[in-house]
Amino acid sequence: MKSLMRHVTPSMLAGLVAILPIGGLIITIGYLETSISSSGLSRLPFYFPGFGIIVVLLIIYLIGLILTTFLGKWLWSRVDSLLNSLPALGRLYVSLKQILGYGEGEEAIFQKTVLVPAQGGSGMELGLVTNRIKLADGSVQLVVFIPGSPNPTAGRLIIIQPDRVTATRMPVNSAFRLLVAAGKSDIKIN
Repeated sequence: MKSLMRHVTPSMLAGLVAILPIGGLIITIGYLETSISSSGLSRLPFYFPGFGIIVVLLIIYLIGLILTTFLGKWLWSRVDSLLNSLPALGRLYVSLKQILGYGEGEEAIFQKTVLVPAQGGSGMELGLVTNRIKLADGSVQLVVFIPGSPNPTAGRLIIIQPDRVTATRMPVNSAFRLLVAAGKSDIKIN
């Protein structure tokens, strides 16, 4: 019975982690569609089912467009520092940012993006450094998470010598976008 639980529990957790972003997106869009259509939008003469989703996507696009301008970046940096400084929710906000790949450095979950030799020796794999450990012989090793694509929440963890990895200048959030897009985006590794 214990061996069955040892098999089922990690598989259930991995499946749950894999479907959470997709399920959350579906629930959010469904909720927004219901809320928007019940707010009087359905009384419009040009309303059709799904109109609320189109409005939500348009709003998301416009927010993204604003945030990619100079003024939007400045405004977002102010909102970001305000959210970081909140007494109770600030820590949760910082953790969520790090999980999504927007925190970098020694204190972040993912410290930097690297390339590691692929299994089988042909090619390279994209990896995210999560930690440095010191072995009993005094050597320092990197702990690198190799995320899957297009679902970067699943992957494998390896411990590797620092001289076997190639550092990149790619920010962690860009690596996540690249993985979700299955490589169908601008790749700027160095």
